[in-house]
Amino acid sequence: MKAAAFLVSCLENEQVRFAFGIPGEENLELMDALRESSIRFVLTRHEEAAAFMADVYGRLTTHAGVCLATLGPGATNLVTGVADAYLDRAPLVAITAQTNLSRVHRESHQFVDILQLFDPITKWNARIESPDTIPEIVRKAFKLAEAEKPGSTHVELPENIADEEANAASRPLPIERIGNPSPDRASLDTAADLIQKAERPIVLAGNGVIRSGASDELRGFAEDLHIPVAHTFMGKGAMPWTSPMNLLTVGVLPRDYELAGLDESDLVIAIGFDFVEYDPRSWNPRGDRRIVHIDSLPAEISVHYVPEVEVVGEIRTSLHVLREQVRRPREPAWAIRSRERVLKRLESELGERSKGVLKPQRILWELRDILGPDDLLISDVGAHKLWLGRFFRTMKPNTVIISNGLSAMGIALPGGIAAKLADPDRRVMTLSGDGGFLMSVHELETAKRERTATVNLVFRDGGLGSIRWKQMAKFGRMTGTGFDNPDFVRLAEAFGIRGFRVEHPSELSSVLSEALQEASPTVVDVPVDYSDNPFIGPGT
Repeated sequence: MKAAAFLVSCLENEQVRFAFGIPGEENLELMDALRESSIRFVLTRHEEAAAFMADVYGRLTTHAGVCLATLGPGATNLVTGVADAYLDRAPLVAITAQTNLSRVHRESHQFVDILQLFDPITKWNARIESPDTIPEIVRKAFKLAEAEKPGSTHVELPENIADEEANAASRPLPIERIGNPSPDRASLDTAADLIQKAERPIVLAGNGVIRSGASDELRGFAEDLHIPVAHTFMGKGAMPWTSPMNLLTVGVLPRDYELAGLDESDLVIAIGFDFVEYDPRSWNPRGDRRIVHIDSLPAEISVHYVPEVEVVGEIRTSLHVLREQVRRPREPAWAIRSRERVLKRLESELGERSKGVLKPQRILWELRDILGPDDLLISDVGAHKLWLGRFFRTMKPNTVIISNGLSAMGIALPGGIAAKLADPDRRVMTLSGDGGFLMSVHELETAKRERTATVNLVFRDGGLGSIRWKQMAKFGRMTGTGFDNPDFVRLAEAFGIRGFRVEHPSELSSVLSEALQEASPTVVDVPVDYSDNPFIGPGT
């Protein structure tokens, strides 16, 4: 068995179902081995999209998504998606080809040092220099990618090594999914005492709650003890919108932590919180907030984030024990007041339903009634992400995917393809601005070929909305943020799929419902009006 085929057998041992990517001359052996395997290769139209697909697949399944590329430009095209997985804590294994090792000491056609390139955007990366090392390298790549905090790893397979014969006695290594340790009893006792004595505690929930499957425990903890919960963009779904303890997504506006009550609280209980989601300096500018840190790993270092105690270990266990130990539920007045303040602000920002005008906040509010509680919404990066964070009412964990660590435009369309492949029976809608959508529009062909029936909603405003907002706020003028668009309905038809356009607010529900019934991917063009709203402001 050649080394490339042995590598594929190790991937099968890791229960890899899909590999996303584009083949090249230097990974011919690997591609031929995949053809004979149980792994389905998904040909993408760009390597960046392949990495985005592996990224989203990893987030939804907790098993590392796999992306493949050849050397040189194939590998460099993976970089943005690999970096997104690294900062957004998504398990991903990237496999790239490399030239014959006899040429790496000198200048050579298409040769760049991929290991050095990937080093700052992966948890670990290695080159296979002997077929005998393949079982160890593959097992380590997947183990580290999936371990807390999950992220990207990288394996390089030079073309001459791929063609070598592997030792017939070599076998893949056994798989063991590693759980988090139990929290320390002393830290639990200290945390329980701090929570017991606090008069105005608040939870700041991050993506770690969702990754660890601790959403039910968080809800029980918050509702039993009357502690309101704010959450980050990537923590959306950690608490259902219907819970009286649920507040809102923080990180939308510079001072929205005040709306959530973080400035009034006398104790912030940060659960599964990650600095890449929301800089502590933004919600604790003076560094004087009292903090309890509950996570699978110790806290990152920052003068704006100095916990009085760190409860490190399995989040579900920590919340279960604390729920039992804190036996004096406080009066619900603080939580009720916090929730009422949020609802009042959202109501004022929603305003009246404008006749004939498609306002993004109103669209996203009504989208909740169009989608079912288990349907998946994947957000691209752009101005619309701010409204989604604020106004889309999430009911369950892992029903909203948002890139926020790296905040990479172009993730939604390829991410939707991966989501449908992971669970073909689940309804999936992607939401992009016109800027981000055109960065990945070529993957509509992939979506059609793979029969992934995603509904791709495009907010069209002819510009980079969030950058316009910042330019207007800082300079009072805009530069380099406007562009023209194709006819998105006709563009969809050019790919052989249906395109829809929403012309009036009254059409939104019927158009999206029709699109959701299609057996093929669709594009829905929504011309949005960003004027006179609380985020972007007039003149955009």
